[in-house]
Amino acid sequence: MDGYRRHAQTMIPTEYALELAAVDALALRLASHITETRDDIAAIHVHNAKSLAVQSHFSRLLRLEMGFGEEVVLTPQSGFVTQARPDFFFRLSPGRGVIAEVERGGTTTNNHDLKDLWKAHLSPDSHHLFLIVPWNNWKADGTARERPFQLVARRIGAFFGDPRREIDVLSAHIFAY
Repeated sequence: MDGYRRHAQTMIPTEYALELAAVDALALRLASHITETRDDIAAIHVHNAKSLAVQSHFSRLLRLEMGFGEEVVLTPQSGFVTQARPDFFFRLSPGRGVIAEVERGGTTTNNHDLKDLWKAHLSPDSHHLFLIVPWNNWKADGTARERPFQLVARRIGAFFGDPRREIDVLSAHIFAY
């Protein structure tokens, strides 16, 4: 599917195979939503648009239809002074869940994609990451300033595919809008 990349650990523990299948189903629903609402997203995602407008668009699906919580404070990781508060969180079972983050202008210029992966890695509640990023960010003249999706898919993919490089995030799903 164009505009969607999935990365997963090379060795999925047997006890998490069904969980991963459920996460994949959630991911496919989100990918379909992006395709179905492409025109709406294009009207929202313009030069100088507010990030909250884009997040609100995805909130209608994630929160209202799929049951994600919005701005949920996750359990702090022992030894770290962090109160992870992702854009969206879906509880799969006690102590296991999916973080969903919607990014816009600072996706790669401010490394928000890597911060989101770090948040998923540190949070004891999250084991999967949905990262929703732009195909393009725009200049005032309507031309593309940068193309975050391809870079993010490649950067996040670097943490998967070889057991030596893998972190404890079971899967990462990158969506382009």
